Formats: sequence, structure tokens, C-alpha cells
Amino acid sequence: MEKIDRRILKSRQAIQSAFLQMLVKEGFDKITVRSITEQANIGRKTFYLHYMDKYDLLDKIVDEHIAQLRDICEQKKDLGLIEGAIVWFTYFEQHKPMFAALFKSKGATSFREKLLSFTMGEIDKKINKDSHLMVDKQIFLKFLGTATMGVLESYVLGEINSDVETVATQVVQLYKKHI
Repeated sequence: MEKIDRRILKSRQAIQSAFLQMLVKEGFDKITVRSITEQANIGRKTFYLHYMDKYDLLDKIVDEHIAQLRDICEQKKDLGLIEGAIVWFTYFEQHKPMFAALFKSKGATSFREKLLSFTMGEIDKKINKDSHLMVDKQIFLKFLGTATMGVLESYVLGEINSDVETVATQVVQLYKKHI
């Protein structure tokens, strides 16, 4: 495994930390590369050595979270549906400020697209391969994926006043009716 220079890691951490702080405080749409570099106390050249723009930075951070969610989904295979859903929603609870800022943003469309694609893929793995769907599989996956995203968004934004266990249990009950 290739070792990454500490200075590179330190710069990336400073950039990502500054970006996440600003994301939660100001929202994605108001962030500029200049404001990130000022907050991170680095030069613009250093920023551009690591990222093309703020969208590239966002994509890299979202990709890291998707990778963590993929690991969680792999780990929760041995759990029941409800327990697995609780683990899933707990992850979003733990990162609520960041996800709330992303859901509120108009410019962070790649976040929604990546999360929806990932969610649909995970739902597809849960569909009983022997079942004969009454509708087109892609329509079915899009329906359940966007429904899940809607509940997740409402939960993260505080529009649903229930705890993680209640939300996860109810989402699983809805899934069971369709899978």
C-alpha cells in the first residue's frame, strides 16, 4: 500500500474540515474556494492541487460517506431488517448537520444523485429474486429509493419528530409490504 505524504494528508484534512464547518454554518451554495482557503489557512494553489473546485471537493466527501454506508450495509447483513435499518438511520443521525446542509442545498445535486443510486442498489439486493413484480423493476426501485430518501431527508431536517428506532421500524414495515 502506498504511503501518502503527511503534508498532503494535513492539507486535505484542513480543506475538508474548513469545508464541512462552512457547509453546516453557511450552506453549500454560499461557499467559495476563496472562503475555504481562508478558513483552512492555505493558499488557493494548494486547494487546486487537491480538488478542481468545490463540487469536486463535495463529490470526494460524499464518495467517502457512500463508502462508509457500503461498509455498514455489508456489516449489517447478519442483522434483521429492523436492526439493519436502525444502524443505517443512526449513521445519518451521527452526521445530521452535514446531511441537513446537503439536503437544503440547491447546488449539491450530485449528493442526491449518488445517495439515491446507492439506496436503489441496496434495495435491489433485498428484492426476492423469485418474486414477480407487477411493475417494471426500475420504476419499483426508483419509487422505493425516492420514498426512502424523502423519509431520510425529513428525518435529517427535523420534520419527523421520532427517534431513530421508530423511523427505521416504520420504514421497514413499509418495505415489507412491497418487497
